[in-house]
Amino acid sequence: MNTHSGRRARNAAATGLAAALLAAAPATATAAEENLPPLRPNTGTLTADWNKACSDEPVHVPRAPELRAVVEDTAQDNQEGETNGAGAEFELWWTDADGTEQRRTHTSGVVHSPVTQLWRTPSDLPADTVVSWHVRAVDADGATSAWSDETPGVTCRFVIDTVSPEPATVVSEQYPDDAGGWHGGVGVYGSFTFDSPSEDVVEYVYSFLGSAPERVRPEEPGGPVTVRWMPEESKPYYLEVTAVDRAGRPSSRTTYWTRVAAGRAPVAHWTLADPAGAGSAAAETGPVARAGKGVVFGAPAPSRTGLTSTVTLDGRGNGYLTPDVPATDTARTFVLSAWVRPAATDTPMTVASQDAADGTSAFTLGLRPAADSRATWAFRYGGTTLTGGSASAGGWAHLTGLYDAEDDSLRLYVNGEEVAAETGVAPTAAPGAFQIGRARGDAGARWQGEIGDVRVWDRIVPRKEIERMGSRPAELAAAWDIERTADGVVPDRKGGRPLTLHGGAGFYTPDYEACFEDPECVEFPADALDGDDHLALDGTDDHAATGGPVVDTADSYSVGLRVRFADTTPDRPMTLLSQGDADSDAFQVRYDPTASEWQLVVTHGSEPGAARTVTTGPGAPTPHSDDVVVVHDDSEGRITLYVRGEAVATAEFDASWSAPGPLQIGRGHTADGGWGEYFHGGADTVRVFGGALTASQVNSFAHLT
Repeated sequence: MNTHSGRRARNAAATGLAAALLAAAPATATAAEENLPPLRPNTGTLTADWNKACSDEPVHVPRAPELRAVVEDTAQDNQEGETNGAGAEFELWWTDADGTEQRRTHTSGVVHSPVTQLWRTPSDLPADTVVSWHVRAVDADGATSAWSDETPGVTCRFVIDTVSPEPATVVSEQYPDDAGGWHGGVGVYGSFTFDSPSEDVVEYVYSFLGSAPERVRPEEPGGPVTVRWMPEESKPYYLEVTAVDRAGRPSSRTTYWTRVAAGRAPVAHWTLADPAGAGSAAAETGPVARAGKGVVFGAPAPSRTGLTSTVTLDGRGNGYLTPDVPATDTARTFVLSAWVRPAATDTPMTVASQDAADGTSAFTLGLRPAADSRATWAFRYGGTTLTGGSASAGGWAHLTGLYDAEDDSLRLYVNGEEVAAETGVAPTAAPGAFQIGRARGDAGARWQGEIGDVRVWDRIVPRKEIERMGSRPAELAAAWDIERTADGVVPDRKGGRPLTLHGGAGFYTPDYEACFEDPECVEFPADALDGDDHLALDGTDDHAATGGPVVDTADSYSVGLRVRFADTTPDRPMTLLSQGDADSDAFQVRYDPTASEWQLVVTHGSEPGAARTVTTGPGAPTPHSDDVVVVHDDSEGRITLYVRGEAVATAEFDASWSAPGPLQIGRGHTADGGWGEYFHGGADTVRVFGGALTASQVNSFAHLT
């Protein structure tokens, strides 16, 4: 049965009986038998074009709008199984040019409520005319609510604006759009002012070089607005700006071109590569820095950086350098960087600072020890200290501290990577002298170790520039593609030390022809690990070795090869790679079948009885091939063993030493100092890198050049 039809029949009967019974007795109808009107729509739910809220002040729309309202029937009069449906009756009106009032109406269908009902208004509504509108709810029986603008409601109004605003104008003093010249510079902020002749512009949408659009609003319609922007590369840039009026209509796009100059050179730069015995450090830019007696020039430089030498500071009272004047205005944007190698990490040490007026340092860049973990790098500015990264005794690191006065942000970078940041940092003035290797207070926190290439800028140094300065990418030092040779000497593709076979080691070449010729052959021989041949080691005394060290094991290095075990369940430990001296190995990569684990063994020095660190990871050889790579990152003080691209063993290790012996393939030192643990299987594609490969590079180590 239709519950609404039933209700109408009951209502008709009740109307007929009402006159007869009216005088005899008072009405006794219950709320459940009556049809109550729906609820009055709330003005707060009324919108034009989705986002223009109902307002007595006309809102502007770009076309005849879509009106929306939330309507709801009361549930108090529901019969059993009946839903409370509601529709919306919209009405709009305006006065035309002749002074005649015009009206339009629309009533939606009735559906389960509460519900948002809409009206796509007629396209012939007049432009530039105030159109008023309101709405009321209607139920399935035709009962209606009060109009939405009845007290305490508001009559909604809109104006259709069919004219787009004029294009935006763009003006920049630092980065003009002209036919010639390069302007400003990388890391230097510039102001760009947007304006439009149209008085109803309320927003500008802009982007640089097609980046994600940003929006900015003037303080009042039609007013100008200024944005700040900093270029990160020297090249031509274009800025696209669109003005948007209060109706949401966009202007045509304005394209503004400018050419950005290279970033300014540092305001102070000391390479610290002066000759041994020098009493001061010459400056690439800025003043000469005098050196205390605890400064020794001619110290080693970090490899793969282009630096030739650094200075060693002894950590004592005279171990510092200073130009005796400020390097930069620290209350404004500045950046400083340096290459450093700490001799120890158990005490606070300062790489660089600048004296404040109160007998302290306005900023310090350096190292902070930690009681229960590795020491970290630190950049303190005023009352804010950032820490991050891992400081390793004897490991090189590139440090960069940045203060951006534009947004009061502070950032610390280690080896080109941001490790800490904070915003809302108050500027701090430092009118005193710039210091290298010490700071005021904190017992001077004097540096012990090496420092090189100290730079100070009065501009932002963008992230990519910092990455380039702090990067020491691994470089291929040696590559042996194992292919058969007549003399048992495998040449280095890089032209360095050859790999010489010992103990009867030979080559494996799959004999496919023999299988073709043998009618009983049902399985081809296994392929060579790479190319046509690979090294075949018998596990007794076979091995291969270079004539001397290939890479400095005291620095970052990576060594890898491809192997195939003769037996996936070997009966004894085997060493795949090692390098050391006559009595011990600086590193050793081995597999122990008893524990079913890969092992990475490192020795803390070449002296007899030196401590060893053994780090392990579960695993087993495969019947196919295993890529085995060891990576030592001295800047992080970490050594990691990868098998088949996965890190299976890693350990903190900052006691590396420079092993003078050759690289060994297939053997290592045993506990008594002799040679042993010979590998039984095939080896190929041996690679040695100066520097630490990244985890992603490990997966393709054989193909790196």
